[in-house]
Amino acid sequence: MPKQSFAHVKTWVFDLDNTLYPPHARLFDQIEVRMTDYVMQALGVSRPEADHLRQHYWRTHGTTLAGLMREHDVDPTPYLVDVHDISLDHLEPDPHLAAQIRALPGRAIVYTNGTAPYAERVLAARGLSNLFDAVYGVEHADFLPKPERAAFEAIFARDGVTTESAAMFEDDPRNLKAPHDMGMRTVHVAPDRLDADHIHHHTDDLPDFLTKLT
Repeated sequence: MPKQSFAHVKTWVFDLDNTLYPPHARLFDQIEVRMTDYVMQALGVSRPEADHLRQHYWRTHGTTLAGLMREHDVDPTPYLVDVHDISLDHLEPDPHLAAQIRALPGRAIVYTNGTAPYAERVLAARGLSNLFDAVYGVEHADFLPKPERAAFEAIFARDGVTTESAAMFEDDPRNLKAPHDMGMRTVHVAPDRLDADHIHHHTDDLPDFLTKLT
């Protein structure tokens, strides 16, 4: 994993969930429960049906929210407030990760399918506040979700990202396809390696990976 592969990078784009904190924190377990509860209440369906729809919308539309908006005209704002009202007690500060992000040359931003306020809470719990030049949530892409290319284009246009000199760090391999096609260096952050043409690098240890770049 040569350092020179990232020598051209001036903007570092990080996903949030299961990327800037380890998957074993299992925050998304809490979010998924709240998503299922919301689907039950919004659509008046049973828990098994709501759980099925939650997963179906995620596979079909990129996020559960996108499916609810497109198929049921659900208002995104109350949904996003509700599903991200979770405990962050399992998160711990990571000084090593903070130091490596601080050492990156150029700009570093967060882009999540969650909301920016939720992202700020997570960053604070991880000791990563004030390290990023900007934090973007799904609301900044007019609620279009990753992996849709239009969502990335909206965020990158807002931030002024030149994709040919940027890198994307993501746990969901689907969300690396559009960045790859836009000329970005892509890094899959996950316990298991996935061989795919749109993934340039893989790591199961983000702080260690960043150490090799700085």
